[in-house]
Amino acid sequence: MLQAFMGKVFGTANDRELKKYVKKVNRINALEEKYKALSDEELQAAFEALKESVLNEEKTLDDVLFDSFAITRESSHRVLGMRHFDVQLIGGMVLHEGRIAEMKTGEGKTLVATLAITLNAMTNKGVHLVTVNDYLASRDANEMAPLYNFLGYSVGTILEDMNDPAQKREAYEADITYGTNNEFGFDFLRDNMSYSRDQMVQRGHNFVIVDEVDSILIDEARTPLIISGPTNQNMQDYIRANSIAVQLEKETHFTVDEKDKIILITEDGITKAEELFGVENLYSPENASLPHMLDQALKANHLFEKDVDYVVNDGEVVIVDEFTGRLSEGRRFSEGLHQALEAKEAVEIKEETQTLADITFQNYFRMYEKLAGMTGTAETEATEFAEIYSLDVVSIPTNIPILRADLNDLIYKTEEEKFGAAIETIKKLAKTGQPVLIGTASIEKSELLHELLKEKKIAHTVLNAKNHAQEGEIIKHAGAKGAVTIATNMAGRGVDIKVDQEVKDLGGLYIIGTERHENRRIDNQLRGRSGRQGDPGTTQFYLSLEDNLLRIFGSDKIKSIMERLGVEDGEYIESKMVTRAVEKAQKKVENMHYEGRKQIVEYDDVANEQRKIVYKFRNQLLSEEYDIASKVNEIREEWLINLFSLADIYEGSDAEDFNLEKLAELLKEQTNFDLDLDVLKDLEYEELFTKVLEILKTSYDEKMSVIDDETRQAIEKEFYLKELDNSWREHLYAMDNMKTGIRLRAYNQKDPLVEYKKESFNLFGELINDIKFNTIRTLHIIQFQVETAEEEAAKLAQQLEEEKRAQEALMHFNLRDDVDIDAEDDLPVIEKKIARNEPCPCGSGKKYKQCCGKSGPKKGAFAS
Repeated sequence: MLQAFMGKVFGTANDRELKKYVKKVNRINALEEKYKALSDEELQAAFEALKESVLNEEKTLDDVLFDSFAITRESSHRVLGMRHFDVQLIGGMVLHEGRIAEMKTGEGKTLVATLAITLNAMTNKGVHLVTVNDYLASRDANEMAPLYNFLGYSVGTILEDMNDPAQKREAYEADITYGTNNEFGFDFLRDNMSYSRDQMVQRGHNFVIVDEVDSILIDEARTPLIISGPTNQNMQDYIRANSIAVQLEKETHFTVDEKDKIILITEDGITKAEELFGVENLYSPENASLPHMLDQALKANHLFEKDVDYVVNDGEVVIVDEFTGRLSEGRRFSEGLHQALEAKEAVEIKEETQTLADITFQNYFRMYEKLAGMTGTAETEATEFAEIYSLDVVSIPTNIPILRADLNDLIYKTEEEKFGAAIETIKKLAKTGQPVLIGTASIEKSELLHELLKEKKIAHTVLNAKNHAQEGEIIKHAGAKGAVTIATNMAGRGVDIKVDQEVKDLGGLYIIGTERHENRRIDNQLRGRSGRQGDPGTTQFYLSLEDNLLRIFGSDKIKSIMERLGVEDGEYIESKMVTRAVEKAQKKVENMHYEGRKQIVEYDDVANEQRKIVYKFRNQLLSEEYDIASKVNEIREEWLINLFSLADIYEGSDAEDFNLEKLAELLKEQTNFDLDLDVLKDLEYEELFTKVLEILKTSYDEKMSVIDDETRQAIEKEFYLKELDNSWREHLYAMDNMKTGIRLRAYNQKDPLVEYKKESFNLFGELINDIKFNTIRTLHIIQFQVETAEEEAAKLAQQLEEEKRAQEALMHFNLRDDVDIDAEDDLPVIEKKIARNEPCPCGSGKKYKQCCGKSGPKKGAFAS
């Protein structure tokens, strides 16, 4: 109450921010007549002069902001026929400062972005505009391109179906680049899997504006971007696990926690599962995969609902995005859950995959020097934006006051009563011709409503994940007289619903929400579809105690209120107290999801530090200037120190105690090199080490001397890159497995995150040494065995080039969250790393870990 009182007296923090911006708007407006008086050529020359002053470091972007905004507004008026409103100028300044501009639906955010874009593009470092789908990226780029071109800027667009690296590179080289969050993220990962600079497309991460910032940085941030390849899991195991899952009884053999989406198997359940699997101990090492598969099968059957969480299209299980209601083509649930759903639905089970490269949206977008965003709904997530992204939210008032009436929720006892009441309202509105937009939370409910409206012979259109391809047209006509439209979630649709004067006279667009979403923002986005640019409109939500949100999180209090009031069948209650109770339930879910996203970031931050080191070194290797010869000499020395320790040869020991035979044996095993022991007798440690190092280097240089330096460097770099990539993939796989089980350590009073950090640090140390030592061993063991060494070298270089092309072909796939690659479709096969207990491929007869797989003590890191 005190905070509200202080806000009324002194104004809120947001109000005080807006007052500062208004003063700046006045300065921009003061320049309007000056630039209006110029010809097109003079206006362009004035803008070019601003750019030159910034590039020559005579002025900063802040110094030229007022003139830049004034010129951009005048140029937009001439070229696009659109003059920026004062509130849009405020939005542009908020974006330029690296903040989030919260602007209501219909306030022209696409035009707002042009102000910050044209200013920041002056540095020639590139500006990115990221949005939620190809349609919006393409539409916005095309609509705004005439303005950018007028001011001397080039515009590029990154779309999902662009596979040509040269075409993508050209788009990224443009002054201004539009695209989707997925494509920008995948291009970053693909760049860091490339085997040459020519295949890399991005040129840096300077300034980015994220449209629908809450959808991308909050909702979609729950799932990382993953490029993945196939594993060798037996698909029949999923069918078997599903058949056993359906035989287990709920409450007797397992319990379901809908709130946290967890299945807990009871002692009776374990006994029953062991009986059905035909094993003595479900949790023994040889049965390690069975409990996990059973858990996923139970989740698939009891936590994931068809036509709500996923649909089955043409024999494939396709995820439904819970926030947008769209089908997430190409995306798959991870950790075997998708395979479990395929087993449940009796469709073809696609092979499980392992991670080849991954990054969270949080860590991708935090790479930019400056990050900004815009949306109609950000204030409810202000804490998360501040804590995760260091972004603050500025709420910008509408250009024209909102006239829309937001009515209190109506709450019924049952879903049947709720839909009956909603249908009656729709029927009345349809008779008057007032357009109605009905929001549902799932495909299942939209189709139920569709059947009810058909029974009542009410003409209507349905927009859900099954027909989202027509969404632009459907939304565009949703404001027409007499239109009745059912839509599954309106988040991030990006198309305004416009109404004509006749519809305005009828009361504007009427919004009916049939269920509260888990997140208040999604409800606010549905509401925001009505009342655009000062239009009239009405919104109301129809709820029931059987709705998922109220049933799981908040129905007890509301139910007791209804019982005390003696609410009869078909009657409802309507009060601010009940609406507040619903919002309290939503806040519970929002906090739960926030903690989940925060945990994802905390764990990925650990991997991200490692990712930075690996990718930085990888880019150095791709550089023509990188001195690979010095690097080979450096790691040879480190490897030999390790080899000496494995042979129990230590500095300070007596020469007569040195086990030279063991050293010779290790060298033979690891590099097939025959060491002459006669030249090493009676040497002290330092002399011995120097002598062996010299022998190895001389032998290696002689082998390589038959080829030119350029070919030699190419071969050394390619082997290093190949070993780095293979080891990095194995490392990611180990990290994934560790992350899956690490949370169990909480039962032992240990912080899982701390344990994860410690163990991942140790794993990373092993990774570094494995990469270096395996590379030097491989380089030493290769031999030229055809007619001439030159031919062998050429053959080897060609083989490496073919492997590189195969790798690049793989990277054209936009894979997210364990997407399967079918080896039968002429796609490249990733070489599988040799398991430590498998026979060594060198033919020694030993296990790999006891032969070429030896790596010794783990220490050191990449060095430039």
